[in-house]
Amino acid sequence: MLDEAVEAGARYFKACEVVKLSIRTVQRYRQHGEVIPDGRKAAAIGRIPGNRLSEQERTEILVTANLPAFANLPPSQIVPALADEGRFIASESSFYRILRENKQLVHRGKAKGPSHSRPQSLEATAPNQLWSWDITYLATTVKGLYFYLYLILDVFSRKIVGWEIYAEESADHAAKIFHKAHLREGIGIKDLILHSDNGSPMKGATMLGMLQKLGVVPSFSRPSVSNDNPYSESLFKTMKYRPDFPERRFDDLDQARQWASGFTNWYNEKHRHSAIKFVTPGQRHRGEDREILTQRILIYEKAKEKHPERWTSTCRNWDRPDVVTLNHTRKNKDQAILELKEAA
Repeated sequence: MLDEAVEAGARYFKACEVVKLSIRTVQRYRQHGEVIPDGRKAAAIGRIPGNRLSEQERTEILVTANLPAFANLPPSQIVPALADEGRFIASESSFYRILRENKQLVHRGKAKGPSHSRPQSLEATAPNQLWSWDITYLATTVKGLYFYLYLILDVFSRKIVGWEIYAEESADHAAKIFHKAHLREGIGIKDLILHSDNGSPMKGATMLGMLQKLGVVPSFSRPSVSNDNPYSESLFKTMKYRPDFPERRFDDLDQARQWASGFTNWYNEKHRHSAIKFVTPGQRHRGEDREILTQRILIYEKAKEKHPERWTSTCRNWDRPDVVTLNHTRKNKDQAILELKEAA
């Protein structure tokens, strides 16, 4: 096969890479101009191990594992039970392997694992329609002791609308922070959705009671799935990878709060966010981004008119993103085709 590839114009070392052999290995096989047998254990294609279970034994394993007495037991329980009956069919590992190959190594019997569906897709077309919040750890100078940063983010504008740092996690603290942010933004009776993960402060009675009192709809991620709350997770990474993030741990709450206050001001009013066309979250939250992006479009068009030879395509897209989606649900192929036909 290597010779045929080389004769067809392929480089020899590239042909060896395809068959996952080094040039030196092939040269060793061809000592004295003759191809010597491949001595590797896995080289024999279709080689059947001498200790392989017969088809009859494999079938007996499946039949035994599905008997009413063993249908809800794992192999670690089945094999000892068979031994107590004076029978040995195969080892536990063989039971596991055969069941896995036949897709039966799941919750057996009535026991079923918890199922969690993907959260509902949420959209925001203006500020104060959809908020996301989470808690992150801040290391202290005392080993094993952490401060907790509570941070609320407006998903549409990416503005930090509320934050605070405490020495412990608590639904009471979360409720107070959210209530202050709700009053500060002047939301009133407007519809607002608050998305978070499944931590105890997020689902505590005090927090949920506050949301119900203010008419806010709670939304939660699936357990242990950080991708369901991507905006807060992304913000925490931006925060902790800032050049001015303290290399040393925080000494006390005042030091941590002072740093967080400076970061919030920088993030809201100075940081040009890539996801919102490089305007600051504060500008987008106040609606100032419309004029800024319109001005950029005009500047780029004038630059293109002045030197059209320097432009190989259209101007940079500075269109304002009008819709922001949280946990976007991908459409399947049939649904997409149907929508295209309806639109046509």
